[in-house]
Amino acid sequence: MGTGALEGLWDATCRRLQDRLGAESFERFFEGARLVGLADESAVIALRSDFQQWWVESNYLDVLREVMAGAAPGVRKVRLTVEGHEDEPAEGKEGKAEGAAPAAAGHASDEIYRKRTAEAGLKPDYTFASFVVGPNNRFAHAAALSVGRSPSTNYNPLFLHGGVGLGKTHLMQAIGHKLLRSRRRVHVAYLSSEQFTNEFIDAIQRNTMSAFRDRYRRAEVLLLDDVHFFAGKERSQEEFFHTFNALLDGQKQVVLTSDRPASSIRNLEPRLVSRFEWGLTVELQPPDEETRIAILRKKAEQWKVTIGDDILHYLAANIRTNIRRLEGGLTRLATYASISGERLGLPLCERLLADFLQEEGRGRSSIDSIQRRVAEHFDIRLADMTSKRRPAHIALPRQIAMYLARKLTTASLVDIGEAFGGRDHGTVIHACKRVMALTKDDAAVRLAIRRLEDELRRR
Repeated sequence: MGTGALEGLWDATCRRLQDRLGAESFERFFEGARLVGLADESAVIALRSDFQQWWVESNYLDVLREVMAGAAPGVRKVRLTVEGHEDEPAEGKEGKAEGAAPAAAGHASDEIYRKRTAEAGLKPDYTFASFVVGPNNRFAHAAALSVGRSPSTNYNPLFLHGGVGLGKTHLMQAIGHKLLRSRRRVHVAYLSSEQFTNEFIDAIQRNTMSAFRDRYRRAEVLLLDDVHFFAGKERSQEEFFHTFNALLDGQKQVVLTSDRPASSIRNLEPRLVSRFEWGLTVELQPPDEETRIAILRKKAEQWKVTIGDDILHYLAANIRTNIRRLEGGLTRLATYASISGERLGLPLCERLLADFLQEEGRGRSSIDSIQRRVAEHFDIRLADMTSKRRPAHIALPRQIAMYLARKLTTASLVDIGEAFGGRDHGTVIHACKRVMALTKDDAAVRLAIRRLEDELRRR
């Protein structure tokens, strides 16, 4: 089918899509999409970015297939790709991009690539290829990958936030790796906000402000870690405000990370908060157990060590909130097994990992602290958490507190029920199910739970 026929068919499809989804949703998620192929009952649609592809696949693929079949009878399948990469799947491209020396003329050689990543301050293993994708980070991974392929195009700035050890720095540096591998001439600068502040102070003392400003304002991609460190540092905020403006005015890419949303960083100037929220903000959540096991297996494979599945499952079940700690536990076990030659059993693992497990336990909120924080948030009495009263303004906060206790502590259903006025485990299960349902349908409840969980994890 010729180009003109494809365009006409796609126009008809777009009209049907707009009728089904509404003008706003259609423009937001299908802008720039093109029908690039039609053969063997399959339509190939090119989208602008990896994030757009991921979102359409997750939310609109069935509708798109149905509408496409209506516009072109005989179409049974729809395949989505990213503009400019129609001939190969994303995984194939990624493997080539970060594998052995690429053949493309614009790519950097291995020696030049290694030198430039070292100069940029990037860790050698923080690439997209080594990042394990799960439900907790799929959105962030897709957004970062899109920036790595097309900086300063879709998401500028890209703001990644989440708890300690969830992969924010890994994704940020993976963007730098991808750009340095695929482009001969691109200036990538990675640093922490603390480093920026220290260099700024040093430049003032040495009267070298011009060189300091030039170093970061001429970067084509600035990767700034832990921007919450700027809180309360007025002169550093002022300096970065101008650096940020200079970069965006020059169509340069900025990627930022923080342990919390920009709006939740206390003593951060409103004008900085506003600029940090200009682009795309993405939260990384703690990985689920399946993802934690996948991370451990991938690390064991990289390190060429053999660890039994029972040990991997034990690690994944007991270290849940911090990927660095999870990998650190695996390192300790693998090292001990290698040096001692002793077989790893669960009693031995418990002994070797005692401090890891103790630290992990500190990060889990007690039921009492959860009850207090939820009561404060919803402006009810702490006693209402254990009372038999059931008005809606009390019942919902109590159910949210039960849900958070189930998620953030290791307490059993029976123990949680006892802590909430002697309720049975069935009441706790019902509360958790109701809250989970509400998080899907009620944005206000979803936001409240997210904020409460974030606050409780940091305590």
